[in-house]
This record gives sequence, C-alpha cells and structure tokens, in this order.
Amino acid sequence: MPEKLNVLGSRKGFTPALQHNSRVVVADNSGAKEAMIIGVYGYRGVLRRVPFANIADLVMVSVKRGTPEVRKQKFKAVIVRQRMPFRRPDGTWISFEDNAVVIVNPDGTPKGTEIRGPIAREAAERWPKVASIATMVI
Repeated sequence: MPEKLNVLGSRKGFTPALQHNSRVVVADNSGAKEAMIIGVYGYRGVLRRVPFANIADLVMVSVKRGTPEVRKQKFKAVIVRQRMPFRRPDGTWISFEDNAVVIVNPDGTPKGTEIRGPIAREAAERWPKVASIATMVI
C-alpha cells in the first residue's frame, strides 16, 4: 500500500453504533446502493464479542445492491453517518437519519466523485480526501 491508513485509535467512551451484518446506505456514486459491514479494521476486542464501528472508522463491506460491476464484491469503506447519537467534545449530541458509508480505494481515496447528503465533521477531519468531495459537512 502506498500509505498507511489511519485505522487504529482510541475507542474508549464510544457506544456500539454499527456492527457486523449491519446494512448501510452507500452515499457516493460508485455504483453501489446498499452494503453490509463484514469487518472492522483496527478492532481489537474480546473473544466472541461482536466488533462494532462508529463514525470515521474504516470497515470492510460487501455490496448487496447496485450495478452488476460492484455487486457481490468486497470493498473498504468509511462510515460517514450513523443513526445512534454520539457526543462531541464540546458536549453536543448529534445523530443522522441513516447509516451511510463511502467506498474508498486501498490507499484511502474515494471510489466515487461525489457524496450524497451530509457527512460528519469527525469523518471529514480523519479522511480529508473524502471531505474534499463532500457537499455538506455537519
């Protein structure tokens, strides 16, 4: 890989928002419409505990609905929206209407050219290449 992806970080204080087999909306125009989370990068948990992911985490997804070129394939993706409320350091709570991901290439650049809907500020700060094609950052 050309550059090391920033996948590890402190997970202390995060509530489990998305986990294995969670269905998510794909928010970019890469051809995928719906995907399922099948892995969480950087998750070091306990035996038999279901891995969870939050905003701005890198996950492995399997595309369930979309164009025939991307269906039934696995991709890396970044979570940009989650339904479960989460707390920001300034004390505000934020949640979105749906759970959404953006499919990225192995080097961290987005596969699509535009992102539909808003993305969280945490995802924009951690993934600047994703933030550059976003239309709205909340």
